[in-house]
Amino acid sequence: MEIKRLHVGARLSEAAIHNNTVYLAGQVPDDTSLDIAGQTREVLGHIDRLLAECGSDKTCILSCQIYLADLADFDGMNQEYDAWVPNGHTPPRATVQAKLANPDWRIEIVVVAAQR
Repeated sequence: MEIKRLHVGARLSEAAIHNNTVYLAGQVPDDTSLDIAGQTREVLGHIDRLLAECGSDKTCILSCQIYLADLADFDGMNQEYDAWVPNGHTPPRATVQAKLANPDWRIEIVVVAAQR
């Protein structure tokens, strides 16, 4: 059983691949000064980059979990998400309000995807 890990750190790996399935760590924004639209775009960019590095893309997402610090950001997040996700490839998704590890993060997204 082979497990490949990418961007391995002391606490977590940014991605793991097993049996042609890609598991991403929760992706969070780097620029916490951005509003929910900006933070969402940044996080979706991280997901695009990691999926490409793992031999996948957003059309292969099997599930998506979105954590919002405040559900008041739901509509703003959805505007960015809806523009990003390809028609016909919307994955199963859950969105919940959660207290995030950094109080300046407005969003965190966890994705599982198939490899191409």
